[in-house]
Amino acid sequence: MLRITKLTDYATVVLTVLATRAGEILSAAELAECSGLEPPTVSKLLKPLAQAGLVEGLRGVRGGYRLSRGASAISLFEIVEAMEGPLAMTECSLHESQCGIADKCGVRGNWRLINDVVADALRNVSLAQMLHPVAAGASRRRSIDIRVTSN
Repeated sequence: MLRITKLTDYATVVLTVLATRAGEILSAAELAECSGLEPPTVSKLLKPLAQAGLVEGLRGVRGGYRLSRGASAISLFEIVEAMEGPLAMTECSLHESQCGIADKCGVRGNWRLINDVVADALRNVSLAQMLHPVAAGASRRRSIDIRVTSN
């Protein structure tokens, strides 16, 4: 089963808190309170998010964190890669594959295509879009129009 880690899920929650309070500087403790997460977890999330340039850390008495750019300019792809590293559905989906049978494998190209489709889907969903919950009673599935072309 393909699944993002809890930390990536929690990172998205923390970023949505920052997005709803655009321009405000929130401490890690305030982010924890607003998100319902434990303060050590929030602190752990903020480091890779800052390293990826998704949040800015500000020092000083009124220091804290804010989004580095607007929520509509931050994609889920960026969040996933900040927390989990390069997106790779399989070992051979990475360009620097360490797979021992890569030279003889007949499915490698297909896995790379699938990897690209998933990456494009994540690139096409912004943090701003994540602020809008699915309405109660509505289908839990939303479609994202993605066109795959082969080169």
